[in-house]
Amino acid sequence: MGTPWSADPYSDALVTGRGPLFLRRTDGWLLPLEVERWCARADAVDLAVLGHCEGAVLDVGCGPGRLVAELAARGRTALGIDVSEAAVAHTVRFGGQALRRSVFEPLPGEGRWGTALLLDGNVGIGGDPAALLRRMSQLLVRGGLLVAETLLDVDVDERVSVRIVRAADPRSAVGPDFPWARLGSPALLRYAERAGWRPDGQWTAGGRSFVALRNRSDRRDRSKSSAAEPPNSTAVISSQRARNPSPERPVADR
Repeated sequence: MGTPWSADPYSDALVTGRGPLFLRRTDGWLLPLEVERWCARADAVDLAVLGHCEGAVLDVGCGPGRLVAELAARGRTALGIDVSEAAVAHTVRFGGQALRRSVFEPLPGEGRWGTALLLDGNVGIGGDPAALLRRMSQLLVRGGLLVAETLLDVDVDERVSVRIVRAADPRSAVGPDFPWARLGSPALLRYAERAGWRPDGQWTAGGRSFVALRNRSDRRDRSKSSAAEPPNSTAVISSQRARNPSPERPVADR
């Protein structure tokens, strides 16, 4: 299986800052991807989300980096991770710090991040919400905050195989298949309760829906599972490895 989010259609869209771009399910269903919004500066809804952030912030699946760049402009400690080389490069050009890394690979500052973000559909990473929530718990401090974006006003819990396509035309350029999940807030809260998270807020703004969760895990099994991959996921490891981040500053110098 190829590497998701680093295929040509996605990379090309980030270079130009324009779509159209879609996730296409095997049955032909299409989900439009908001390339223009992702490649722009943080909007009012994004800024409100960032107002919830505590301590050092890890943006998982940072894309072209608007959130990391905004936090950096405010003097906040923040790191974006993404499996797309084009996304990481865009983030750096925006003024943020980013690594080409899967969330399921070893990361700088594990267990010391104050806030983690799963926005723009990234709660679907790996196609296994339970595994993703366990991994997020390992990354945060005890009592740390996870802010996740969910589907608006629907109770959906869907595991799918998708690929990135450049246009609705089935003959257009496509990326490889990879596993994904789609969740509404009720489904995410069910997974969170089973994984030991405490609900800490829920809101909608600008046609988008968000859930805040508070980590209450002691993470005693972190050493055994921090590098574990969920079923059918694909990791991309960057040559930009962390260099002994300090407890006070989880983001490694690059």
